[in-house]
Amino acid sequence: MKKILLGIMLFSATQMFAQSPKFTAAMSAALQQLKDASTPEAMIALEAKFERIADAEKTEWLPYYYAGTLKTRLSMQHAGGDPDKLADDAAVLAAKADSLSPKNSEIYCLKSMVASSKLLVDPQSRWMQYGAESNKMLEMAKKMDSTNPRPFVLQAIGLKNMPEAFGGGCTRAKPLAEKAAKLLAAFKPKSELSPLWGKDIVDSILEDCK
Repeated sequence: MKKILLGIMLFSATQMFAQSPKFTAAMSAALQQLKDASTPEAMIALEAKFERIADAEKTEWLPYYYAGTLKTRLSMQHAGGDPDKLADDAAVLAAKADSLSPKNSEIYCLKSMVASSKLLVDPQSRWMQYGAESNKMLEMAKKMDSTNPRPFVLQAIGLKNMPEAFGGGCTRAKPLAEKAAKLLAAFKPKSELSPLWGKDIVDSILEDCK
């Protein structure tokens, strides 16, 4: 019996280590494509690819995270389908990622983006609900990891795009962008697959807000 159990354990360990390079290779290739995915068609195809990776690697949160970010981008651009449904689909992906990696700052940034994409479907009627939800998720993301630049990136771009009459504009966005820039310069990703985005957004804000 002991030999049987040992054999099962060794087989499981072998499978686990055999899958890891395959997962890394698939994710690396998808992340390379992500850099150039600027059209709705490219984003739709890539989002489906991340979901296929997630379905194959059911214990990994990162493919759900990247699929969710693409869904929010499509929703915000009103491309690739109904923006409300795209945002709802992104929320499901964020929940799956959260179930695999609870209290993860990056996932709470995704949850904030989901709320923002819901808001943008109908800003006038949804501002109170989803604006508050988006900000709440960002504050939680900061508490979970004070070194993560992305909550500050998202706050900065949100304020930059908000009219001054509603408390936005460069005066409020620039200090957050400057803080995000410092955090981005010091940030150490946990792996080669970890989120790294934000620099282009921050550079654009700082250029516009000179």
